[in-house]
Amino acid sequence: MAKIIDGKAISAQIRAEIKEETAAFAKETGITPGLAVIIVGTDPASQVYVRNKRRACDEVGFYSESYELPEETTMEELIALVDKLNGDEKIHGILCQLPLPKHLDEKEIINRISPEKDVDAFHPVNVGKIMIGDYDFLPCTPAGVMQLIKRSGIEVAGKECVVVGRSNIVGKPQAMLLLHANGTVTVCHSRTKDLAEVCRRADILVAAIGKADFFTGDMVKEGAVVIDVGMNRRADGKLTGDVDFASVEPKASYITPVPGGVGPMTITMLMQNTLTAAKRRVR
Repeated sequence: MAKIIDGKAISAQIRAEIKEETAAFAKETGITPGLAVIIVGTDPASQVYVRNKRRACDEVGFYSESYELPEETTMEELIALVDKLNGDEKIHGILCQLPLPKHLDEKEIINRISPEKDVDAFHPVNVGKIMIGDYDFLPCTPAGVMQLIKRSGIEVAGKECVVVGRSNIVGKPQAMLLLHANGTVTVCHSRTKDLAEVCRRADILVAAIGKADFFTGDMVKEGAVVIDVGMNRRADGKLTGDVDFASVEPKASYITPVPGGVGPMTITMLMQNTLTAAKRRVR
């Protein structure tokens, strides 16, 4: 029977720490960390994320601005807004909610955000820093995973770690962070041969492919730590992860549920990055 890693509880603990740090920082410097969130269009999931980010800023004592732009916003208009925020002293972190409408170039917008304000850690400068292990910010979801592992008392060093998924947002940076923690890391993807066999080697399995209930008990080693990054909706409307919880949980030593596992950590780590960005401005 696996121990459930409670992402809500760990997230609340970290947010309390951020709130305390923010109050001390503001008292010492007179600076309140500021986050600007840009959303283009009316994607319902993105709108929920933006509301949650605004709520999180209020909770930890940050200043926040939201820019909800119409679907037909042009590249020129979006770039002008990013440039304005890059130069705004009140704003320490800039986040442009992805995905953008198809007529907008995500890569160009990511590259336009100042690396010092890139609290998503998507800018090539920050990606490169993560690669060499000398970073200021970490992508929020992989950073959240590492906090869940650390605060659950799980040792990564020397462990066989398997990351299934190679996205720039989760899979690749997750592999690098496990490597920096001295794990032995395998990255799997759609072309991996005998995926189940590779997964069965994992002491720590990170599932991040976006396929509902894909990973079943027969794909998991007895006593493995299973981290489910997936967030999928079943036909009945219920949220589920990439891991078939019912069949995997009896074999795992630790497991994250969906919802309530990795999900709550993502916005919390965004708050951490924004506080870090504000502190770096006065270093």
